[in-house]
Amino acid sequence: MIGIVDYGLGNLTSVAGAVAKVGFEPVVSADATVLGDCEKLILPGVGAFGDGMKNLRERGLVGPLTELVTKAGKPILGICLGFQLLARKSKEFGDHEGLGWIDAEVTAMAPADRNLRVPHVGWNELYQCRDCVLFDDVPDGGLFYYVHSYALRPADRGGVVGECDYGGRFAAAVQSGSIFGTQFHPEKSQLHGLTLLKNFLAMS
Repeated sequence: MIGIVDYGLGNLTSVAGAVAKVGFEPVVSADATVLGDCEKLILPGVGAFGDGMKNLRERGLVGPLTELVTKAGKPILGICLGFQLLARKSKEFGDHEGLGWIDAEVTAMAPADRNLRVPHVGWNELYQCRDCVLFDDVPDGGLFYYVHSYALRPADRGGVVGECDYGGRFAAAVQSGSIFGTQFHPEKSQLHGLTLLKNFLAMS
């Protein structure tokens, strides 16, 4: 079973559908006990950082998820907002504390080319920075689908496994032990996205 964390801001149906399409059983839940029984977790998300953390706290998920991920080592994949929530803090509409599982800050995108619009919406390349299980059978420079106005800025670039260039490079994929995250939406990225998702779900 693959636990999809329901905190009221995720595109849960499309993520669950993608998980099922690559051959795994999705379980959408806000119950920490149910999520704890799952083999791996996915933290999806669409919306504002502050709202995401507020919802996680109100559903009593911050402590249990932190225990599962940082203490028990349960693999997790953060997607889009879920990826950003892995960081220590965000500057989106004020200052907000994140989950703090990755030493990073989320800041507004400011493309050097002023003709590039924010939010960054649409297909763009993923440049692989180092070997990662997510990239098995995924070509370097493959196209993935992005929708975001803010980007995650890690303190240590060593955890960045993939970058995107949108008027400047930003972290598009990270790995820290069993913690993974993508700024793009694998579930909306057709063949490459499904391959990447299956790589995460199938890893031992």
